[in-house]
Amino acid sequence: MKAAVLYELNKPVVVEDIEMEGPKEGEIVVKVAATGVCHSCYHAVTGLLSVPLPAVLGDEGSGVVQEVGKGVSLVKPGDHVVLSWVPSCGHCIYCTQGYPNICLKARSNKHGLLFDGTTRFKKNGKPIHHFAWVASFAEYSVIPQESAIPIDKEIPLDKAALIGCSVTTGVCAATNTAQVHPGSSVVVFGAGGIGLNVIQGAVIAGAEKIIAVDLLDSKLEMARKFGATHTINAKASDPIDEIKSLTDGLGADYAFEAIGTRVTYEQTVRAIRNRGKAIWIGAPPLEPLSLDAGLVFWGEKTVMGSNYGSARPRYDMPRLLALYRSGKLKLDELVTRTYRLEDVNKAFDDMLSGKVARGLIRF
Repeated sequence: MKAAVLYELNKPVVVEDIEMEGPKEGEIVVKVAATGVCHSCYHAVTGLLSVPLPAVLGDEGSGVVQEVGKGVSLVKPGDHVVLSWVPSCGHCIYCTQGYPNICLKARSNKHGLLFDGTTRFKKNGKPIHHFAWVASFAEYSVIPQESAIPIDKEIPLDKAALIGCSVTTGVCAATNTAQVHPGSSVVVFGAGGIGLNVIQGAVIAGAEKIIAVDLLDSKLEMARKFGATHTINAKASDPIDEIKSLTDGLGADYAFEAIGTRVTYEQTVRAIRNRGKAIWIGAPPLEPLSLDAGLVFWGEKTVMGSNYGSARPRYDMPRLLALYRSGKLKLDELVTRTYRLEDVNKAFDDMLSGKVARGLIRF
């Protein structure tokens, strides 16, 4: 089968034929229908995310179950599924408290390997790792059954793929992690794939004022299409001053960081009012962060991390698709351009240049 394999940091991804073993106990084979092109995969290319190499990339996908291994009970052949990069066990301390996104079993496993500590991909007899459990930059993938979330078959699989990462991470950061209140004010730093979905989540939650901040006018134009009421180009003016002027001098109720830089992490804390919430979604920068503790202490501000939008995939993903069917969640509009797997490096270039809201590889 064809797959997109990362062999070296800061080098193009190689699309080639590799071998795949069948599923072992608790595993399934998925024929991948579509996969979104995500910044997380590019962070693996640059080394911002540490991934054992070589690895099949891809963390946002959908497909059809082809085969199941021994002991599989959550899905069956023919099921349409969204791929979740957190295969939550359902019974650890965090799963039972309603936080399967930080499942202990998923976190305890070595990166790039399945639960038994091995891989199912090979090239010339040498193992190839699985990125983010689902390795969706491939025609087929072997994944834990816990990573397959069944969906209704009438949902287009190419649109459903986006639920696997960017939509869930962004929308649920607003609805689950921050619990945005109706009538509140929200600022989003970064209007890329995640930021646009934070904006959608704020709309769904009933925010009254939604301010998008970015360096590119093209992305700010996209932000308005997805529900931003105000936009700020941070190259043209100080975003904090602009945010304060739009919020009666107080700052926003909620500020989301969807880029992953030291500057924007710190700006979220300065952008919120006293008792406000700053939510960090973007992948953490490698350099340590310096933050004036007085900003948090005197104003009783809250700084929160948001991993996968604090999502409960088996509950939230079907719920998001129900919102899509009702016209309240935009998925069709997110897909700016589609690609063949062979064009994955071009898809990365378009993402980095801000040309797309979301690039999608179709099989």
